[in-house]
Amino acid sequence: MNKLSLWEQIVQQAQMRWVEVLEATFVHIQLVFFSMLMAVILAVSLGILITRVPSLVPLVLGGTGIMQTIPSLAVLGFLIPIFGIGVKTGIAALFLYSLLPIVRNTYTGIKSVDKATLEAAKGMGMTSSQILFKVELPLSISIIIAGIRTAAVINVGNATLAAFIGAGGLGDFIFLGITRGIDGLIFLGAIPAAMLAIMLEFSFNKLERWTTPEGLK
Repeated sequence: MNKLSLWEQIVQQAQMRWVEVLEATFVHIQLVFFSMLMAVILAVSLGILITRVPSLVPLVLGGTGIMQTIPSLAVLGFLIPIFGIGVKTGIAALFLYSLLPIVRNTYTGIKSVDKATLEAAKGMGMTSSQILFKVELPLSISIIIAGIRTAAVINVGNATLAAFIGAGGLGDFIFLGITRGIDGLIFLGAIPAAMLAIMLEFSFNKLERWTTPEGLK
């Protein structure tokens, strides 16, 4: 019997497991969504904080930067004693990996706002919070979105590792394909994950352009 080609393996596995693929894709999206939601809330807040308290810049950027240097599997291993095996650990790990690009871009975006614009806002009698929400954030939103885009796209790939701690997602097929030596199964998980990443990249690119002030395009 002739060995099936890679494409035939993928088609065969897809026909057999298409319902499982849809379910895994939904879980994968949930892992990315909830981790990103928490990361955006905290990271944007931290980014704003360090523009107001410069002494915290090395601590915050250094701390979130260190998280990026720790291997993903090691982070999962560290978090298992805290959250146990499953979805919570997967979301927590993805959350930690999302912080740096969002914090850094929030800080950079706000700091890049023209000083003359800020002085004009102060001259109009705006309070610090009004300047933040009506001047700094609107002018830096495209840079912040670029950081969120980077974190989200990276998270789609990192989320496949959640399969190693029983969190589910498309990584289940990749892990199963590796253990059984079935290339078709590996691609059954990798292809939808890559498509999700491309869709996110495209969507955030559109959003970034839409939120960029006309004078900066």
